[in-house]
Amino acid sequence: MLTWIGVAAGVMGLAAFLVHRSHKPKEIKELVGCIVRYDPDPRKQVPVSGVEIEAAGDVAAAKTQSEVSGLFRLNLRPGIEMDQTILLRLRHAGYEPLDIYESAAEKLYVIRMTPIPRAEGPAPEHPELTVNNVRVRYAEAATTTLTVGSAGKSFEVTNIGNVPCNGGGVCSPDGKWKASIGKASLDAGEGNAFQDARLTCIAGPCAFTKVDDDSFTRGGRIITAAVRAWSDSVIFLLEAQVVHTMTGDVIRQSYPVKFGRGMDFTLPALAQGPSIEAEIDNVDVVYPLGPTLALSWTVCTLKVDPDRTKLYHCDLKPGFRFE
Repeated sequence: MLTWIGVAAGVMGLAAFLVHRSHKPKEIKELVGCIVRYDPDPRKQVPVSGVEIEAAGDVAAAKTQSEVSGLFRLNLRPGIEMDQTILLRLRHAGYEPLDIYESAAEKLYVIRMTPIPRAEGPAPEHPELTVNNVRVRYAEAATTTLTVGSAGKSFEVTNIGNVPCNGGGVCSPDGKWKASIGKASLDAGEGNAFQDARLTCIAGPCAFTKVDDDSFTRGGRIITAAVRAWSDSVIFLLEAQVVHTMTGDVIRQSYPVKFGRGMDFTLPALAQGPSIEAEIDNVDVVYPLGPTLALSWTVCTLKVDPDRTKLYHCDLKPGFRFE
């Protein structure tokens, strides 16, 4: 009887342990989110980089900052449990300070920060100048490959069939018959290269041949082929397309997207010499986009993504308006 009582007590103890373990709160290791600019227009909720983020108390391992895309990862100290309330403090020079309470969870946090209003300047003495037909012009290196011709050369592999090899000299792949090797090469000329090279047996007992050197398939200025034949003589044809590759700058154009008094555009990583072309009060003017990003009618900011794509945001200066 005592034995059964002991077993029952052990089972109950194990069940209690499992129930306690199953209800143990889950720990959260990090908070992952994105910080964007607050604006009623979703198209103006641009990512905010350089926001300093910290958690009040001894909650986070260290401060962190938002990336160019607005992404942030805040590593938490061990022991932070699911649904535990955390006070986050966000600071950025161009935005109002933000203290926000969040529950620790495995989710993606999207936090919107309010920009600090800019001081209104004096009313313009003259009517606003119109800005329209805005486009961005830049150069990008491009490689162009042109087919300039073709080349071909036939060659004969001379051999006499049914001659035993007896283990000496060049033999068939199985070592039974005497064989011969024939070669041919082509030169595309200075500055040119071969593409789509092909080797074809056009006469003779082609079934008793083997390509010994197929490096011609890689192309290049000079290509070479070698063929082994172990029956009667055969004739092969080596052909290829001749191409010429040129590198130069290609001028490209893109059009910014405008929202209110601002506009956004991107440039690829290899873009060079960007400029903004616009009609200012019906006069077409070209403005080189230099390192200062300051033009007479707009002020621009630049963000560079990890893949080196450049994102520009520009705001009109007082006295100008988009038409």
